[in-house]
Amino acid sequence: MDSNVKELATEVLPYIRVYKDGSVDRLVDSPIVPPCNEDPETGVSSKDIVVSKSPPISARIYLPKHVEQSPKVPLLVYFHGGGFCFESAFSFVETKYMNRLAKQANVVVISIEYRLAPEHPLPIGYEDCWSGLQWVASHSIDGGLKDEPWLSTYVDFDRLYVGGDSAGANLAHVILLRAGSEGLNGVKIKGAFLTHPYFWGSKPIGSEIKNNKEREKLATCMIWHLVYPEAPGGIDNPMLNPVVEGGPSLAGLGCSRLLISVAKEDLLRDRGVSYYHAVKKSGWKGELMELVDVEGEGHAFHILAHESETAMKLIQKLASFIV
Repeated sequence: MDSNVKELATEVLPYIRVYKDGSVDRLVDSPIVPPCNEDPETGVSSKDIVVSKSPPISARIYLPKHVEQSPKVPLLVYFHGGGFCFESAFSFVETKYMNRLAKQANVVVISIEYRLAPEHPLPIGYEDCWSGLQWVASHSIDGGLKDEPWLSTYVDFDRLYVGGDSAGANLAHVILLRAGSEGLNGVKIKGAFLTHPYFWGSKPIGSEIKNNKEREKLATCMIWHLVYPEAPGGIDNPMLNPVVEGGPSLAGLGCSRLLISVAKEDLLRDRGVSYYHAVKKSGWKGELMELVDVEGEGHAFHILAHESETAMKLIQKLASFIV
């Protein structure tokens, strides 16, 4: 046997392989691209910044063209998808998406680069995103540390939004609950959008596969066990199954506007719809809640097929939500 061949520990195809020596092959990552002083397609400027050295958290921040100091514009804090274990805030597809969203909404966007599992198992990713959001909110304080001038100069912190796709939408959900219970340095999150949120559970709903053995082989199950092996409750941990009995009340979501977006051909669609109805029934006191259900499209189509007409329409819908 070739001594150079690494022994496989586990794999979730077509996404990731983990070897017994601890190394990881991420099989579907989009290439990493540098920030741009002025994107030729959108005119949006971007740069990479350090949020924290310990723990190591970074971000890519986006500034639309012609934004002025007055009037200031909304801010979107974004969490990328990728099952908590692949993709990056610095990847080609995420950068394309953020450029278009920043331009369409005319907002400053900051996309948090959180640490990935399995090298950094959950809840590390949740903690990184919370720390990143706290750092962002600290720029609202007069006389506070002004580490990032694009935040302190151009942002109206009364119009702070959070958002994410897939695992990033899951992260946004958990962040909203934490902001609702702990507060955020005096800053209130005005709104949030959760696009194709990665939620799951042990009991099938809607059109989901009913056979338990087949369900256990789905990437939705296998990835969660990979990224959070010590999760209390396993697949029914409230972070993954927000409607599970005994979980935190969704009435505690810390925002006043909420947009849930699902896609008809997405395996996760019924979970997103269930979440929408659960929030409506929870007693949540927000001013606006909306469900967008896109026909004929699959998971994360607006990122993976970002030039399609349907993707453009969804991006415009998300942009118009930020006011």
